[in-house]
Formats: sequence, C-alpha cells, structure tokens
Amino acid sequence: MHEKDDEVPTTTVVAITANSLQPVSLSPVDGRSSYDGHDGDSSLEPNDERLNGGDGKDVKVHQIPLWLFNSTPDEFVETIKKSDAPIHVKYLQTMVECLSLLNKIAAASALICQRLRPTVHGIITSRIKAHSEFINSSVDKATRTGATSLHLMKGQLESYQLSKQKRQNGISLAGNLLAVSPVSPVMAPTGKAQAAAKELLNSILDSVVRIFGNHIIIGELIESKSSPQSDTKILKSMSTDAYLDSKASHFSIGFSLTVLQSECQQLICEILRATPEAASADAAVQTARLASKAPTKEKSDGSEDGLTFAFRFTDATLSVPNKGVEFKHQGGWSKKGSDVSQEGYGSAAVLPEQGMYLAASVYRPVHQFTERLASMLPKRYSQLGNDGLLAFVENFVKDHLLPTMFVDYRKSVQAAISSPAAFRPRAHNHASYASSIEKGRPVLQGLLAIDYLAKEVLGWAQAIPKFAADLMKYVQTFLERTYERCRTSYMEAVLEKQSYMIIGRHDIDKLMRLDPASACLPNAFSQSNVRNNSSGAGSIDVESELSVLLLNLRPIRQENLIRDNHKIVLLASLSDSLEYVADSIERLVQVSPQNVEGGNPSQTSSSPARDLALSANEYRKLAIDCLKVLRVEMQLETIFHLQEMTHREYLENQDAEEPDDFVISLTSQITRRDEEIAPFVSGVKRNYIFGGICGTAANASIKALADFKSINLFGVQQICRNSIALEQTLAAIPSIDSEAAEQKLEHVRTYYELLNMTSEALLTFVTEHEHLFTPSEYINLLKVQIPGREVPLDAQDRMKEILSH
Repeated sequence: MHEKDDEVPTTTVVAITANSLQPVSLSPVDGRSSYDGHDGDSSLEPNDERLNGGDGKDVKVHQIPLWLFNSTPDEFVETIKKSDAPIHVKYLQTMVECLSLLNKIAAASALICQRLRPTVHGIITSRIKAHSEFINSSVDKATRTGATSLHLMKGQLESYQLSKQKRQNGISLAGNLLAVSPVSPVMAPTGKAQAAAKELLNSILDSVVRIFGNHIIIGELIESKSSPQSDTKILKSMSTDAYLDSKASHFSIGFSLTVLQSECQQLICEILRATPEAASADAAVQTARLASKAPTKEKSDGSEDGLTFAFRFTDATLSVPNKGVEFKHQGGWSKKGSDVSQEGYGSAAVLPEQGMYLAASVYRPVHQFTERLASMLPKRYSQLGNDGLLAFVENFVKDHLLPTMFVDYRKSVQAAISSPAAFRPRAHNHASYASSIEKGRPVLQGLLAIDYLAKEVLGWAQAIPKFAADLMKYVQTFLERTYERCRTSYMEAVLEKQSYMIIGRHDIDKLMRLDPASACLPNAFSQSNVRNNSSGAGSIDVESELSVLLLNLRPIRQENLIRDNHKIVLLASLSDSLEYVADSIERLVQVSPQNVEGGNPSQTSSSPARDLALSANEYRKLAIDCLKVLRVEMQLETIFHLQEMTHREYLENQDAEEPDDFVISLTSQITRRDEEIAPFVSGVKRNYIFGGICGTAANASIKALADFKSINLFGVQQICRNSIALEQTLAAIPSIDSEAAEQKLEHVRTYYELLNMTSEALLTFVTEHEHLFTPSEYINLLKVQIPGREVPLDAQDRMKEILSH
C-alpha cells in the first residue's frame, strides 16, 4: 500500500483497466464474486477464498479484505474495514487508492481511455461468440435427441404454420401471403430473427450496464483523487504527441458513457447492416447537442468531458475522430489505438438474418437501456447525454427504416392489387359458404393480401410505438389505394347498368333503407330502419312502393342488365371481401398503440385510429352497394322476364302442363345465380339478394292484368302454373323464407282465380274482402274480357261504390 516507486507497473495499470471494465458483482446463486475478462496475472486480481465468498456463506463486510490483510493500518484501511460497501466496490477503491499513493492516477486514467474501446469491443465479441457456441451446442443436442432447434429452422416454423391454413376447397393461403410481404417470415415483426436480435441485444446491453456501474465507481474515485500536480507529473512522463490534451485522455464517467454507447451503436449498425451513409445529419446534430452538456460543477476535474463523440460509423478509438492516438510510457510500454469499429462483432453467427428491419427489435432494448443509464448516473451528472444511442436508433428509424418500409410495402400493395388474380373469385362451385378464413372463406386474393400487409405494418407499430402514428398513416394510405382499386372493379361490373343507376336515386335509396330486409346489412346502412321494423303493414307498404317504382321502369331492356354471371359472382365476392377487411380494420384499431410518443404536437394519438375507422366505414359502404346492386338486379331481372306476360294472349285451348318459357328462363337464371354466389356470401346476405324477387314477381303478375285484353280459364291456369313454378324455385333456396314466398305467390293465384267467378259473385267477394287487393286491381278484374262471362254495364260503378265505403 505504501510503495514509493515512481513507476507504475504495466500489469498494475492493466489490472485497473480490465477490472474497471468488467461487471464485478456477487453471484446471487452462491455468493461468490464474479470478474469477467480479467487480464492474466494482475497482482490485484482477487482470487482469495474470502473475497470469493468462502464456502458460500454470507460475506462478513466488517473485516479487512485479503488484499489489505498485511497492509499497515491507516485511515483508508479503517474506512474499508468499517464500510458496508459490496466486496467489488472495496476492491476498486483499493486499486484507486494504490494508484493515488503511487501518483499514477493520471497515467492510469490515460491508459484506461486508450484501452477502453478495444476492451469493450472484445467483451461484446466474446459474449456473442459464447452465445453462438451455446446455440450450436443446443442445436447439436436437439439433433441427437431428434428435436428441431428454433435457431435451426430459419423461419420454417412460420411457413409451416401458414401452410396449415388451407381452404376446405383445397386452395392454400401460405404461398400467396408469404409472397406478398416484402420481408421473409423470419424477419417479420413476430419472426425468429426479431426475437433473436432482441434476445442478443438485451444480453449485450445488460453486460454494458453492469460495466458502466463499475465505471461510475472508478470515475468518481479517479475524479476525487485527481489534482493539477498529478496532471503535470504525467505530462512529463509522456510524450507531447501521445498526451495530446489532458482533458481528451482523462478518464471520466462521461468518457465511459461515450465509448460504451459508441460501441453499442457499432454493434447495432452491424445488426442492421447499416452503411456509413446511414448516419443522418439529424443524428449528428442531436449528438452535438448532447455533447455540449456538462455535469453540475461540484468538481472541476473531468467535468467538461461530457458526451464528446458524434454517432458516425467511422468513429476512431478515442474521442478524437478518425485518428489513432499513441500513448507511451517511460517503462517502454506502448500501444497504438486501433480502429476496432471496422472489425465487426460476429453477430451474424447468432442471427438468422440481418437488416434494417431489425431496428424494430432494437428499439425497445435501447429505450430500456437508456432509462437504466439515466437511473444510474449520479445527480451531478444528470445533464450528461445518456440518450445518444437512443437518439441514433430513433433517427435511424425515422430517416431510413420508415421511408424504406413505406416504399417496400407500397410496392407489395401495388403488386397485390394489380395481379390478374387479385379480384378473381376463387371458390369452387357448389361449395358452401364459410365464415372464417381457416375454414375456407373465399376472400378475394387481393384484399386478403392487403389485410395481411396491414396487420404486418401495425405489427411494426407495436414494436416501435413512438412511430406508431406514422405507420398507421402508411396503413391508411395503403387502404385508400386498395379501396380505389376495389371501386374500379365494382364500376367495371356495374357501369351503365340500370341497377347501379337506380340505387343512386334518392327515392329508391330512402325506401331501401326503410325496407326491413336491410336489417341484415351493416349498421352503416341499416341504422335508420330500426324504428320501422316493428310494423308488418309498414313493411308491406315499403315493398309495394318499391315495386311500383321498379315496375314504372318498364320496359326493361336486356342490355341494361348484368347478363354476365361472372360479374354477379364478382360483386358477391367483392361485397363479402370488403366486409371482411372492414371487420379486420376495426379489430386492428382496437389493439393499435393508443399512446403515440413524441411526434408533432398537433397530431393526437387518436387521429390515425380515427382515420382507419373511417376507412373501415368506406369499405362497408362499398360492400353494401354491391349487395344493393345485386338485390335490385334480381328484381329487374324478374321484371324483365315477366314483362313478357303483356306481350301474349292467355286464350289457351288446353290445360297448362308447363310454365311459360320466360318463367322457365327466369327460374333457371335464379337457380344458376344462387348456386354460383352461394360460396361467396352468407345465407343472410343471399336472402337479401334474392328476397326481393317474390314481392316483385307477385306485383308484376298482378299489375300485368291491366294490360290484358282478354283471358280464358285455361289462361288463368297457365298464370297460376307460372306462379307455382316460381314459388318452387324460390323455396329451393335455403336462405329464402319459403313461407313468405308461398304467401306472396299464393296471393297471385287467389287474384287470378277470381276471374273464374261471375261478376255478381265477384262483387260479393269484394264486399267481404275489400282490403285484400287495391281498388284498381279489383276494377281490372272487371275490365278484362273473359269468354262466356257477362259483365253488367254498372258493375264497375257498383264495385267503386263498394270500395268507397
């Protein structure tokens, strides 16, 4: 302890350099002390049994450590003896005290500065190497036992899980979804590379935190022992070129913080495969700002060190950029500062992939690392720039990852929606509708891909919450682009078609909203009809009004109808797919990051989520428009076929055995379209599409009598036969209410069977059932000519008088 030599042995200085770098702590398992990476034969290395905790029993803190056992008692020894500090703190205190007695504080400080970076680099490299050896041994062991290591699979697990998600009709989702993403399954937000990078970085940063804990102890001790005289003495013992600036080579907490963060940055750059150009001007400005900070000036020595390095990829070993600095000692020891930043750390050995997308797994460990450093710094150092590494990562994400991600995913979105198969319905014929993707819901490939990409981008938002608002805006942009493509596909199917033009009419739209049938549609359309569902009479009135408006459009021309069944199927599939995406968006909004850190003060955290919810609403509206077009299209198709009734005479000469050809054509059309769209829409939606046929057919058949000049009894039977055929066809559709169809078409048969009555019997029937049909419909029964039936001249007046009461 009281050695008076002026020379400080190289081994002694190396010992303090190495030991001050290493995490020194008592093991929580056996109570033994842990010193990582000590330099060989250091005379100060604590190998004593009592230092290591003996046989595992509690260490007695109020005793002289072994390395001071033979020391001459003095104030320092007594202080150490009475101290309750952990054993590794006493050890470091002893080293600094020895150097102080030797007047070698400045020399040791300069040597630590010179060796700090390469030593930290070596520690990180050795940790990664050990991690790699552990993984390899685990793989070998798993191989011998027949198990498969996660690290060996390289993303095959993700691929396998997706490949299991196959449609019941045999169409696999795996290939399409994996191909559409700009990143591999391994690099995805929940991929193995992300998990591996986070695990590795957490391990390294945890070691760095423990190293920094020792550096705080050493730094404060060195600062307390430093003096202008010692600086002058070391200046004489070192060459001018080697010494440079006493402040530049003076070890301090700020210097340690600078180097540790710089080395961690270099490791992160390797993980991200960053290039020198990746360090943006913003990062340099941020670092320069941090470098100007200094601790509270309770102590003058070393207080100006601060954070002196800029986050550039070519940082040199010392605080002087891009220069190797040589320190020489009179004893003959010398070492050139090596540019260790160019050597690499070997992280590729433990990561399945590297690349800038790993910044998502780097963000949280660095954020936690910065918080830990801030909590460790003494109060008078609270102004030191401890967030330089976090600033670098955040600037890297903002300036490089986010723009790259936007371009990559925009390309993927464009490829997904422009593919020839993107809007091609893919379900097999005669397959039943499934409500989930796993069971075979045939969502259009383009929209399924967009949903997958949107979920993936929001997965990145979960990983880097500070930039969640930006990523949610990306999703919003992608959804808007996809919506425009869906709108284009919709317009290609309905352009210049009468059904599309009709649903845009205000009167038609209002009645369709009031129609109780629209209760099955999403809330965006059906909320306004809730109050009208309780009245059955109101339901009949709405349906009747709609039928009258549609019948007024006669004659319906074939070219104004959607004759291509592929377009009918596309509209059905598009509607269901749009609704699927809308549901998915709403679920994503609910789980999206709600607290967006930082950013523009004018941007609220709810704004991106609100925009996504609005996008979901737009998707629903377009899905509803598809269903409305299909419903009106089937009603117009019905009118188109039944308007043939007015072009023929029902003066048959034999009993009807088959329905009219136009009825056969209509029923065939209904059956074929129901079979083709069945896999693409739920039963409730099928009922909505085909449910308007009954009322339209019934009203068209009854109104057709007004255009008849004459009809005989065989003609009445023919019309009844037509209604029966249509009723049977609609009853065969599982989703159709067969009782309601039977009731409406039975109403047609009842109406035409009244033609079999004499005029007097008809008047008697009207007296008893005046509200069964409208006044004009009753009058038409008397107007039409029926062979063999005599109608008095005052019959119509008498009927009007009956109906007026």
